[in-house]
Amino acid sequence: MRKPISLAALALLSVISLTGCGGGSSTPEESFIEGSGAVTNIEISKRSSAPELSGMTLSGKPFTFKVGSVAVVNVWASWCSPCRAEIPTLIELSKQYPEVQFIGILTRDNPATAEAFARRLAMPYPTFIDDALLIGFKGTLPANAIPSTVLIDKSGKVAARISGEVTLTSLSKLIRKLEAE
Repeated sequence: MRKPISLAALALLSVISLTGCGGGSSTPEESFIEGSGAVTNIEISKRSSAPELSGMTLSGKPFTFKVGSVAVVNVWASWCSPCRAEIPTLIELSKQYPEVQFIGILTRDNPATAEAFARRLAMPYPTFIDDALLIGFKGTLPANAIPSTVLIDKSGKVAARISGEVTLTSLSKLIRKLEAE
């Protein structure tokens, strides 16, 4: 007799934990914040160092970003519609600017699902699977929505962020500006 009561209590606790403390959703698709596409630039004299970007990638290989070139760091998830929509633009720009290091950071996603998505689109740049790397951007321009794209200058400092889907024009303009510095 005790077992059914325990199962019922367990079922109730499961429902409560799925709804979360703030009445939010348990699924990333329903709880993410989409960026507006706003661009934020930081003056050279006010830039802070970017965090070290090192770790395991979707392909199962370790990767470490080495300061010295401009970097475009895109925070994405395979379930995020704007993220999926901007990936072809990022792929195209990574081909147009081979001297720029493009890097992805996967957030709140299943690495196997994201890896299949990245493979299908032939993403030519690495994507970190550890979104704890985002904590390092906290004191500069945090990726507070997805997709978010942070640009790092040649000296390893956070220079700009696009909060929301990138466009060919907006990201190209930022890359050219940073390469000219």
